[in-house]
Amino acid sequence: MHTVGDTAVLTGRSLRHILRSPDTIVTTALMPIAIMVLFVYVFGGAVDTGTESYVEYLLPGILLITIASGVAYTAYRLFLDLSGGIVERFQSMPIARSSVLWAHVLTSLVANVASLVVVVGVALIMGFRSGASVLEWLAIAGILILFTLAVTWIAVIAGLSAKSVDGASAFSYALIFLPFLSSAFVPTETMPGPVRWFAENQPVTSIVDSMRALLSGQPVGGELWVALAWCGGILIVAYVIATTLYRRRVG
Repeated sequence: MHTVGDTAVLTGRSLRHILRSPDTIVTTALMPIAIMVLFVYVFGGAVDTGTESYVEYLLPGILLITIASGVAYTAYRLFLDLSGGIVERFQSMPIARSSVLWAHVLTSLVANVASLVVVVGVALIMGFRSGASVLEWLAIAGILILFTLAVTWIAVIAGLSAKSVDGASAFSYALIFLPFLSSAFVPTETMPGPVRWFAENQPVTSIVDSMRALLSGQPVGGELWVALAWCGGILIVAYVIATTLYRRRVG
């Protein structure tokens, strides 16, 4: 309970910083929305996805890009706390050491959920509709939360190991670019051989395909388990590396 209470207090501190600067959420959502508008209204007519609405095909990938964009701020805020000496000050207080990292992780989760709601709201305005049931929406939410936690712990690694503010958030560019080499924007069948192989065997494709099937109310099949395995595996590995780096950094 001591750890839970400390984490709650530090999470409240981080969330207050976001509330004082809501442009963080707006900025996080702005780029994915711009990409969605560009692809739907400029490129959508030229892309044959076999579906009636391109925005419905596109949205799962846009949601992952939103999360990738949002976790960059986690690395940025953690780096500032470390370089500003606030973490060392926390260590001198009778608080659980792990609560510092968990506060940043939970803050990332809350902020990203807010950004995702904004993006889905814009998608609805653009014509997005879903035949998913309540249970299927809950499954989608679970996948997004698990993915957010996984990439947030990667952000923690970046924040702990970066040498500069720019370096702390630069890792997110690779995460943002990854959906472009997946089934997020076009079917993998249209890609040349080596690119198609990579697209079909990287985590984003299985996650996107699972969410797309759930949103349309279609059977998911084994793709869901592949997606969960990717997210769970990344989460575990990133968590172990992050906590090891943190112990060395503050030890």
